[in-house]
Amino acid sequence: MDGDFCVDGFGGRTPGHETGETNTYVGNVGDPWGSNIITVDSALADQYKYTIKFVGSSHMTEPYKVVIWNKIGPDGQMTGWYGNSAVSFSLAPGAEQYVAFDENSQGGWGAAPGNDLPKDQWGGYDSTWGEFDFGDQKNNAWSGFDVSMIQAEAAGAAVQGMQICDVTNGPGVCSTITTNGARVDNAYKLKDAPTGGIGGNLGPGKVRLETIIEFND
Repeated sequence: MDGDFCVDGFGGRTPGHETGETNTYVGNVGDPWGSNIITVDSALADQYKYTIKFVGSSHMTEPYKVVIWNKIGPDGQMTGWYGNSAVSFSLAPGAEQYVAFDENSQGGWGAAPGNDLPKDQWGGYDSTWGEFDFGDQKNNAWSGFDVSMIQAEAAGAAVQGMQICDVTNGPGVCSTITTNGARVDNAYKLKDAPTGGIGGNLGPGKVRLETIIEFND
């Protein structure tokens, strides 16, 4: 236990630090890498401090591959989304999967039909992204999330629908992109890349998010 919350299944925590010429913050990426993110049974999920419930929507016509990564890759650089996976699973239409995250974890996930995520010419995932920041030590333990079509739009790739909502204390703020980017609400398009603060910004404490894959109106 860590305070009131379970940490069973996580690896060691890596200390947060600044790195590189761009002064990029590196949070907890797990020791070994990726062990800061784990799938958990629905009956145990509420014992963990930071969780996301992944839900396959009725708009999916086949199982989707979900891949979750740390922003910082195993090489210590901002390469987490270049073919890396801390956790991956197949999500069928109507199915649910809970994932727990350890303190000070930052990264993202994608979901797409088939057995892998699509990639751009450099090998980076170019699906719609969900992005997370849990218990950020550099930001006074705040958490945040957003949906982003930046990578997909830049690559001219398909935009999958996704919605993330804060459900920690009942219905809260959402970040939404519908299939093919038809509607973008409190979420990132390519033109928004330099802008901070889009999505959900949550104060210190436990976080419960729910994300619907291939969300559509």
